[in-house]
Amino acid sequence: MRMINLFKSLTEKAKNIVITTHIQPDADGIGSEIALCMALKAIGKNAICVNEEPLLDRYRYLDPEDCVISYEEYAKLRETNKEHIDLFIVTDTNSLSRIGTRLQTVVPNSKNLLFIDHHPAPKELAAIHCIDTNMAATGELVGSLIESIDVPFTKDMAYALYTSILIDTSSFRYPTVTGNTHRLIAKLMDTGIEPPEAYNKIYGTKKISYMQMLGIVLSSAESSDDGRIAWLKLTEDNLKKFNVDTEDTHGLVNHLLILDNIKVACMFRQIGDLVKISMRSAGDVDVGVMAQALGGGGHDHSAATVIEGKIEEVIKETVPKIELMLDDD
Repeated sequence: MRMINLFKSLTEKAKNIVITTHIQPDADGIGSEIALCMALKAIGKNAICVNEEPLLDRYRYLDPEDCVISYEEYAKLRETNKEHIDLFIVTDTNSLSRIGTRLQTVVPNSKNLLFIDHHPAPKELAAIHCIDTNMAATGELVGSLIESIDVPFTKDMAYALYTSILIDTSSFRYPTVTGNTHRLIAKLMDTGIEPPEAYNKIYGTKKISYMQMLGIVLSSAESSDDGRIAWLKLTEDNLKKFNVDTEDTHGLVNHLLILDNIKVACMFRQIGDLVKISMRSAGDVDVGVMAQALGGGGHDHSAATVIEGKIEEVIKETVPKIELMLDDD
């Protein structure tokens, strides 16, 4: 109720509203900002989504009303329209450092700032923003906020929110999914959404080269002696050889969650001189804390960190650390 009251109070007073999300946004951030923008426009607000970079082509179907523009486009508009920003909303992150360096310069021109997010945050920050870690996705939180201002879901709004929740729960398999999540999903589906279509559009139909790459990556699977930790390797050569977009690789680590005795699943991906480690939990281990200990962060069931080095070296150094953290737990 506190978050709903805060959201209603800020949006009621605001006329000009700018909404954004984090850089290199996923479908949760994109779907959340678009649905929220549509809802605020429906009640007469001058709302617009401004991201650091233009929306990738793969996500444009989620934005039929062209709500999202890039910072460059926004800067050109500001040359002729210098209206004050009453409310600056950031979705799917609670750190201004993650929205992009150019977009950060817009924030001081805003009367109020509001984070809408489901990632962990300091309690002091959560107390004055709409941050709820119990939500399965930021899209679920945005859905509840839209309902609080009595805006009925349109199919376009629902499609954006359904996709955001679908992606951020790995198709509803994470432990953060609750009855309330599915009750919201039911309302979104009532607008006419077809789940197979929504799934295929966001995950995309694949070429045979993707299946070949998947076979190579899965064949790299290894596990600790007791099976509690399992991992995959993804190299830049894999992506180049099979011409696969990195956006299509984020869910590969989830294949490991079906293994017997699995506690922590990891995917190590080489990116230049760095290795990104994506971590997933089978449900009773907090990989967010583990990732934080390794210099990253995230949720208790899904987290990541980036470590400098070569992939084999990073695996050799990281897996024993995860084992120690599991033993301590």
